[in-house]
Amino acid sequence: MDSIELRIIHTIDENREKIIEFARDVYSHPELGYKEFRTSAKVKEILEGICERTEDKLAVTGVKGYLKKEEQEINLALIGELDAVVSPYHPYADKETGACHACGHHAQLAGIIGAAIALSDERVKAALDGNVTFFAVPAEEYGEIEFKQGLKAQGIIRYGGGKSELIRIGAFEDVDISVVHHITSDPVDITVGGAKSNGFVSKLIRYTGRDSHAAAAPHKGINALNAASLGLSALAYHRETFQDSDSVRIHPIITKGGSLVNVVPGETVVETLVRARTIEAIEDAAAKTDRSFSSGAYALGAKIEIETAPGYLPVIPLPADEDMFEAAKGILPEGRVIKVPESAFMTASTDVGDLTHIQPVLQFQTGGAEGELHSDKFRVFDEELSYINTAKIMALTAYKLLKDGAAKARKMKQDYQPRFSREEYIAYMDRLENTFERDFADER
Repeated sequence: MDSIELRIIHTIDENREKIIEFARDVYSHPELGYKEFRTSAKVKEILEGICERTEDKLAVTGVKGYLKKEEQEINLALIGELDAVVSPYHPYADKETGACHACGHHAQLAGIIGAAIALSDERVKAALDGNVTFFAVPAEEYGEIEFKQGLKAQGIIRYGGGKSELIRIGAFEDVDISVVHHITSDPVDITVGGAKSNGFVSKLIRYTGRDSHAAAAPHKGINALNAASLGLSALAYHRETFQDSDSVRIHPIITKGGSLVNVVPGETVVETLVRARTIEAIEDAAAKTDRSFSSGAYALGAKIEIETAPGYLPVIPLPADEDMFEAAKGILPEGRVIKVPESAFMTASTDVGDLTHIQPVLQFQTGGAEGELHSDKFRVFDEELSYINTAKIMALTAYKLLKDGAAKARKMKQDYQPRFSREEYIAYMDRLENTFERDFADER
């Protein structure tokens, strides 16, 4: 390591307790997507004391801190996600919302705060031939579809995913390269690189039937819950039609099944994501999903409305970055540091996928956690690995990209071929949005 790298490591180590205290605070106050007001305010407060310029309220709660006030030819973003996931039985879950950082986004935020502290050192900053943006982004977890549809109806957002919305409003237009992180409960210390992933569309399915007394006059009602149950069964019978190579995942939940037990349910609401490895497979699975739920409405003579919204695009990963790998090995020379193989694939989805279609994205993971992600068993047991090493890798990667005239960052930007411009991305996403509505009551 050169003298600047050693200074970065030393500064983060000196501020170890501050970084861990921040991570614990965020972990103890989880907030769901587009509602991360406390977390956003805390990030902004810290970045205002470090950065020369800040912006907030981007896509509702997003915050950007610019290391340097003046525009630079190359700008690198270090990204941390603000939101939590719903895991109501987790010991640290919010008692009212069920929100919990069982996906480890608080570790990402600790990483960008720690990196900001290190890179703002005057000697380090002077060695960077470009800018660094510390970017806290909202709503990576794609839940609460009905709530997000409500925000869309009010004109507050257009897309359910935070990075998707930030791309739409132009918040990534001044960013050339992004660095993203995720925590892992796998038995490794650091993994460098990213995996291909599923993409998805979201669906909000609303059945409207007819209320009636469930015991005295069920024959006068139209049971919306029964219609939904038939739709779910029809969907299940499609399972054998999905090719294994497409990695289709469809996982509905019923968010409203009726009002009172003695009333025939007049309204039932279902939310689901339709995931697959390719755009073509997503479209095929989405059409089968629509037909399945429509069949339940037809059978019961109910009304159905299906709102389809764009979700996330599949991740297009870059090969594991050698400088990032070198930084990881320098931090943990005896650690379990590995590169993600180029064949790696995950059936989950992330709005990082959308970003990979726009600009080069470097990815890494740190360990120090155990238990399944998104579950009540998830916990961080090694704060040094999860928080401090995350900050070190982010800061060292920024330095390696931006030193020596930002030669590496410039080449990375030049070599990257984006799949979409911002305008093309918006046009593509908007094409995915549609509403299907049919009232089968007259066919009873």
